[in-house]
Amino acid sequence: MGLRALEETTMVVAIDGPAGVGKSSVAAWVSREYGFFNLNSGAFYRAMALKVLDEKIDPENHREVRALASTVTLDIADKRLRMNGQDVEDRLRNDDVDRASSIVSSIVEVRHLVNCQLRRVAGFFSLVAEGRDMGSVVFPDAELKIYLDAHPSVRALRRFNQGMSTMSLAELENAIRERDYRDRNKAEGSLMIADDAHLIDSSDLTLQEVYARVAKLIEACL
Repeated sequence: MGLRALEETTMVVAIDGPAGVGKSSVAAWVSREYGFFNLNSGAFYRAMALKVLDEKIDPENHREVRALASTVTLDIADKRLRMNGQDVEDRLRNDDVDRASSIVSSIVEVRHLVNCQLRRVAGFFSLVAEGRDMGSVVFPDAELKIYLDAHPSVRALRRFNQGMSTMSLAELENAIRERDYRDRNKAEGSLMIADDAHLIDSSDLTLQEVYARVAKLIEACL
């Protein structure tokens, strides 16, 4: 068991990297091992999308979505997401919210609003946040920034071996390369390596070896 987060202060561990590299697994491990809150930025966008759907607004109507988003307050209580004081954790994962959140999260002004709320939440407890721009944009002053990477062929093989896709190995690798290109060329929130991030290439590492490297970095900060 690693060191626990210090009660008298807060610490942010920001983990960025491309799709399928294992960021969620590493963030979950950090949360368990160190008692940090696992901040899922995607859930914040899902909550925004849920509000849009509840108000029967077309997600493609950027003007109305922007106006509505400015009225939404997101908080964490008992490790559950609350929107305007109401627990919405159990309503965030369905096909309608999935589709709407993909659209809503592409709106630049919404991203700015969500980033502000993510930063506000971070002031209350130590957390680990994973995404594409956690260290470069959302938490530029994070105590620890990690960029987790792996070759597209390795990521494709890992996903193929999970047996949860109907695509061939070649198709998976092509899809991952296309996703990487899109993520690196977004107008807002693009995938990039922060100047002060620690790069961990997991292409030839087991998950346990990645955990060990992350643990060294965290304990050096603590």
